[in-house]
Amino acid sequence: MVSIRLPADVEARLERLAKRTGRSKSFFAREAVIEKIEELEDVHLAEQVLDRIRAGKEEVLTAEAMWRGLED
Repeated sequence: MVSIRLPADVEARLERLAKRTGRSKSFFAREAVIEKIEELEDVHLAEQVLDRIRAGKEEVLTAEAMWRGLED
């Protein structure tokens, strides 16, 4: 179970959508999370890798080195 607070305008939109479609607000909130979760994971995991690169804890290659490696 998850409980979230939404801005009033988003809550109102969700309420209208639920009433117009006969579905629950929970149904649409669940659909939104399912649709967006993969993108959020990608962004946050990429930020963690970037932090490690900036801290010198992650090995990186130049584009030139990467292309050389592909030619071998």
